[in-house]
Amino acid sequence: MEFTLTADEFRRLALTFPETTEKAHMGHPDFRVNGKIFATLNYPNRDWGMVKLTTDQQLDLVKSDSSFVPVKGKWGKQGSTNVHLRSVSRRKLGEALEAAWRNAAPKTLLDDF
Repeated sequence: MEFTLTADEFRRLALTFPETTEKAHMGHPDFRVNGKIFATLNYPNRDWGMVKLTTDQQLDLVKSDSSFVPVKGKWGKQGSTNVHLRSVSRRKLGEALEAAWRNAAPKTLLDDF
């Protein structure tokens, strides 16, 4: 089964989470909650996005879906995970974005979500 998500679809999904804002960091659009980045677009290029996960969440995703790979270097060892937009399903991307958002969101916001 082939998927082809676009950067705009990634953006729309990321912005569905409460109190999410879009800014930019190092020339890439990013998505933040409570001032903390939980996802980025166009890293390392336009075919990819990135979600900030725990190392356990990253391991589970990478094992279960080849659309996800650890970011190269130190960030990847800390849970930053690239997602290939052309191969990921909307459902799986939504789950990954929610996990990343929950990792960054303040507890008070989680209680209401």
